[in-house]
Amino acid sequence: MLYDILFGYFAPVQTAAIAMAVAFLLTFITLNMRFGFLPQDQGRAFAINGALSKGKLRGVGIVFVIDFIIASLLFLPLSFEYILYLVFLFLMMLSGYLDDAAEKPWNEYKKGLIDLVISVLTMVTFLKYNGTEVSFFTLQFNIPYVVYFILGVILIWIAVNVTNCSDGVDGLCGSLVIVTVMSFAFLFSENLGSMATAGQILCAVLLAYLYFNCSPSSMLMGDAGSRALGFFIAILAMKSGHPFAYLILSIVLIIDGGLGLIKVSLIRFCKIHIMNNIRTPIHDHVRKNMEWSDTQVVIRFVILQIVASIIFAALK
Repeated sequence: MLYDILFGYFAPVQTAAIAMAVAFLLTFITLNMRFGFLPQDQGRAFAINGALSKGKLRGVGIVFVIDFIIASLLFLPLSFEYILYLVFLFLMMLSGYLDDAAEKPWNEYKKGLIDLVISVLTMVTFLKYNGTEVSFFTLQFNIPYVVYFILGVILIWIAVNVTNCSDGVDGLCGSLVIVTVMSFAFLFSENLGSMATAGQILCAVLLAYLYFNCSPSSMLMGDAGSRALGFFIAILAMKSGHPFAYLILSIVLIIDGGLGLIKVSLIRFCKIHIMNNIRTPIHDHVRKNMEWSDTQVVIRFVILQIVASIIFAALK
């Protein structure tokens, strides 16, 4: 692979920069191809300004996730563990794409079962190659294997679904993911090793996507993109050795997408009605009730996440 060739001529930082440049160009070119197999959005009836998305290419996450996988195979030192993560990432993306392309959207239970299977396989792989010692700021402690397994499955499920729910405003999900991934890559570069470079490559891919997804967008990542991005964040959090950092480094994603999940779950399973005056996802609340523009939502949410990441870095 190119990694073996480049490593002999360039420093790691230079190799990472080359990988990011190639990943950006590859994604920019392939997204411009506007493949015929990509579905068109039908407009979301219950979303704020959902009708504006009608006719746009949807599910382009299948393109940029494959581009990310190709760049990873070319520019990263490959271990069997990482290859398995790429396989699970592809499967998570594929499940989202098939939902994007389906005439009738999949129900939550079908998607939940797929999430569970992929999450379980991922945790079996993770715990085969990694220990259960974690850090929480300056504290270090071991979590029992079974407890870590269960918490890891929960983390993956949460990360996938809150990221998915946050994809409703042009440029929002991709921008927030870049801040989160780069925060992990910068703060825990020593622990992450080549996974930090993988995060940088993913951010380069997302920058190419955001070129087309900034408001007013011409294409949407769909579940194919958002579900895969959430999955990658969860893996990054666990590989960093600081999985609880996810709660702060993804706090805006969690609040934006997570409150809706809590609200719906309580109504459906416990018949408890809360937050009746709050629209979810939160990005719909601030657009409808507070009259924020799409640009204001993206910029303000990104600023809040950057501030949260800075605070975490100061306390780390």
